[in-house]
Amino acid sequence: MQQVSSTFWIIIFAYFTLILGFGSYFARYNKTTNDFFFSGRRFSWWLIAMSIVATGVGSHSFLKYSAKAYEHGFSSTMTYMNDWFFIPFFLFGWLPIVYYTKVKSIPDYFEKRFGSGVRKLATFAILGYMIGYIAIGFLTMGKTLQPILGWNIYTIVAVVAVIAGIYITFGGQTAVIFTDLAQGFILIFAGILIFVLGINYVGGFSIFWNSLSPEFKLPLAHFNEPSNFNFSGIFWQDGVAGSVGFLFMNQGLIMRFMATKSVNEGRKAAAFNILFLLPISTIVVSNAGWVGKSISILTPEKWDATVKLDHVFTQVAGLITTSEVVFAFIIAAVAAALMSTVDTLINAVAAVVVNDVYKPIVKDRDDKHYLKVAMIVSAGATALGAISVVFFNNFPTLYEAHGFFHSTMTPPLVVAIFLGIFWKRYTTEAAVATFIGGAFLMWLGNKYPGILIAPFDHGIEMDPEHPYSYIRALYNTLVCLSVGVVVSLFTTPKTEEEMDGITVWSLDRAREKFKGSKPNDREGKKPITTWKIVEGQDELVRFSQKEMDFMAAEVGDLVYISDSRGWLGGLKSCHSVYGKVHDEEGMVYISAEIADSAMFVEGKTVKSEKEM
Repeated sequence: MQQVSSTFWIIIFAYFTLILGFGSYFARYNKTTNDFFFSGRRFSWWLIAMSIVATGVGSHSFLKYSAKAYEHGFSSTMTYMNDWFFIPFFLFGWLPIVYYTKVKSIPDYFEKRFGSGVRKLATFAILGYMIGYIAIGFLTMGKTLQPILGWNIYTIVAVVAVIAGIYITFGGQTAVIFTDLAQGFILIFAGILIFVLGINYVGGFSIFWNSLSPEFKLPLAHFNEPSNFNFSGIFWQDGVAGSVGFLFMNQGLIMRFMATKSVNEGRKAAAFNILFLLPISTIVVSNAGWVGKSISILTPEKWDATVKLDHVFTQVAGLITTSEVVFAFIIAAVAAALMSTVDTLINAVAAVVVNDVYKPIVKDRDDKHYLKVAMIVSAGATALGAISVVFFNNFPTLYEAHGFFHSTMTPPLVVAIFLGIFWKRYTTEAAVATFIGGAFLMWLGNKYPGILIAPFDHGIEMDPEHPYSYIRALYNTLVCLSVGVVVSLFTTPKTEEEMDGITVWSLDRAREKFKGSKPNDREGKKPITTWKIVEGQDELVRFSQKEMDFMAAEVGDLVYISDSRGWLGGLKSCHSVYGKVHDEEGMVYISAEIADSAMFVEGKTVKSEKEM
């Protein structure tokens, strides 16, 4: 293990200073709660795609997948590839619904679909899910730094929580997106760097490859053994409870997609992530475990076999890096992973508390009041997440802690969201039963696993100390699903009119409501023009007839205007509506309020496009 000196601390300090600087800089874009939570719905797909990497690849990913990769080999990548099964349901179901209905939070959707009572249940469940996720992130950072610093793990958690809380409390969603853009690149580079250094350390790729057993190289785990890592359990825990939960009920991820400038941009971001970035991420988070196994076989005298599995990543990083600068950079990358996941979740907790708890009680305040409350809640969520670390630290490894968390917290929400979107027959009473009845049956399964979970175990041997730690996700999902379906069949669903625009069967109506009139689907182009402020101009923007024809636009259509410098990714942009035409070609008329909101730069051109 590397011994740290002042150089290590300088690099770590420089990294966190950079992150705090990002938060402070982008705080100036938070003029409303819409900016704080959703960044004004303005960003391009590539910016969101890269920031999704940083959200999905948390610091826990490096530690827990390195541990499983060291134990079980290349099959550790299984858990990431499960997203392929469910991404189509997200792209063409959940994403357009939440975007077009302009929901402020996932519980907000539950009220639109089922009513205020179900919204309260969903709020409680969502907050528990996100606070738990924050706690796991903090625990990961503690486990990463503990063997290096020798500090008490809770001391490390407290220090990291303070740093994370400062920049997310003041930065908001825009700070999250731009810091995660940088951190996404750092994570991928650092993960690949570890693999390259590791291969070089053992003497080359052929030596690395030949040192591993054929079974270690299998891409899939065995069907039902061992009890703590098998194909059946991984699919149900990470594939269904984990992947569906991450895509459909992770408020932080949903907010990221709602920050895109359109549904199509969100789809591009998700597709690029699943096709290109996710496969790279699987290698990035797992390879330290593969390298560690090779080192333990080739040079067992250098490998400390007594080190805990959660410390495999840190041990590998210490062995393969002869330079303290490189070692510090890798540890900073893990810190980046923590910040990237936690910042999203803290911001999401603030969104849920403000929109689903505070606003219904404290009504009719100005937006600045709610923005201050959001910042206070962000600080509180950080503190609560740090305190919750005590519970998750009782599990033997991070993978087990994360697995228990997924299989316990996600099934009721996953089932309620999925049935709510795709099954019109799903009723309000059934949603209530899914949360309450499902939770009761899950509790019974936890209390009597040998009786209730055993029939679903696929032949997996039960570990008495951690009974069915993986396959319980199947039981929990099935009981929640069964309760929801059965109760739906004996209760009366809402009418078509009541569900208009809030299920996958009425997306056209959702889109029409979003625009406020019939969508204009004629294909147009994107002119680059100059702009000027016109006194008395309202929230509408005005173009010449030539530009209107160029964009195939009509008065009343939605328009997106951005600084023509594409590398900004939509940072300086706004949404508006086409007003009546004027006679000055090559010029767009806007109000002072729009120019200020979009933060357009005088003398810079803008690009405009009709929203489809």
